[in-house]
Amino acid sequence: MSFDRRQFIQSVAGTGVLGIGARFAIAEEQVARATRATPSPHIKDISVIECAPEGVRLTVVKITTDQDGLYGYGCATFTQRAELVRPAVEKYLKPLLLGKETDRIEDIWQSCNDSGYWKNGPVLNNAISGVDEALWDIKGRQANMPVYQLLGGKCREAVETYAHAGGGDFPDVVASARKFMADGFRNVRVQIGIPGMEGYGSSTGGAGSNLKPLHAGPFFEPAYDMRRSLKMLEICRQELGPEVGLLHDVHERLTPNEAVAFCKRAEEFDLFFVEDPLSPEDIDYFRQIRQNCATPLSMGELFNNPHEWQPLIENRLIDYIRCHLSQVGGLSPARKIAVLAEQYGVKTAWHGPGDVSPVGHMAQVSLDIAIPNFGIQEYTPFNDRTQEVFHGCPVMKDGYLWVNENPGWGIEIDEKAAAKYPFTPGRNNLNGGWGVLRKLDGTVIKQ
Repeated sequence: MSFDRRQFIQSVAGTGVLGIGARFAIAEEQVARATRATPSPHIKDISVIECAPEGVRLTVVKITTDQDGLYGYGCATFTQRAELVRPAVEKYLKPLLLGKETDRIEDIWQSCNDSGYWKNGPVLNNAISGVDEALWDIKGRQANMPVYQLLGGKCREAVETYAHAGGGDFPDVVASARKFMADGFRNVRVQIGIPGMEGYGSSTGGAGSNLKPLHAGPFFEPAYDMRRSLKMLEICRQELGPEVGLLHDVHERLTPNEAVAFCKRAEEFDLFFVEDPLSPEDIDYFRQIRQNCATPLSMGELFNNPHEWQPLIENRLIDYIRCHLSQVGGLSPARKIAVLAEQYGVKTAWHGPGDVSPVGHMAQVSLDIAIPNFGIQEYTPFNDRTQEVFHGCPVMKDGYLWVNENPGWGIEIDEKAAAKYPFTPGRNNLNGGWGVLRKLDGTVIKQ
């Protein structure tokens, strides 16, 4: 603004009579003053940090800006296909994004999503998530605020969580749950092993069985699991009392008909929710479950595509949406999912297992604390090796996760420590892959 123009505005302001043009000019000058000393950072470099401090492959994207000391981290962890994420970032997203302004988070997300033509796949979504969350981290560091403040501030003081209890037999599950309850958890997911079979979320139950599969690999029979899990829920409710919130993960291992029957029979045990009773391919069966019982339902950790979560939310067929943030593309799309869910009375319960990096966990907790329709957060503890690499992890106390109050995510990564824990071939030398699970007759089942 020239001196003459500024002088004119000041003189008019002094008379107490300001026209629209003068008021606009004053506002324009105020904006210019506010932003003059903070030029928008530009992306100078994008790198990928890989490590496995707990044996689970973690991938984090680091964006470095052209401003000294300003950078950010984002979770891009896709454990089962981890080695595909790095080239997606380095060979495709990095050339697209170098030199772009870091302030334009939404524009960058849309550009990345559209640049591959085919959209909503897990590899690209995780790569985009790493970029997206790193940009939010940078914006928080710029503003000298934790990211949750940029999302509107706290709706609650801390984040309610649930822990994972399991065992090979019923007394083991009850004892495991009681331990977590003694540590302050008010909600516990309970899982039980099945004798001789490859269960989920717990050790193999008992010493074995008389069942003889027609193959040499691990096996699982859904009907056996269904009966044993229902008995476990009955015992846990009797032994643990009515106040504790009980959760159970079906992990999509039942047929649709079995899932309907399971949820109907589980209604009497007053569960907090049943998790993933169906696979993404079978979501139309949620309508049948709703028509048959009032058991609370959660779904979403395998979702990558809006066409998966949108109909369940809009038709109120689930009670909790539990997407894996990096699988849907990061914080930016997760915010939109939460807003959509709020309009239909659906709460959040983001996926929080060990194959989410601490950066990803902090992104979830930051969103949890800032949205009105938060439901519950899955909790997985961080071991000493993980905290050696990731400084500033969310803090657990009495069943609550507490968000970091430092700028951005409040997390710093020791890259030298990360290098001490490289990726390993993993179980069965499948580079993080899960392998195959079959029924007794050899049929491959979902897991």
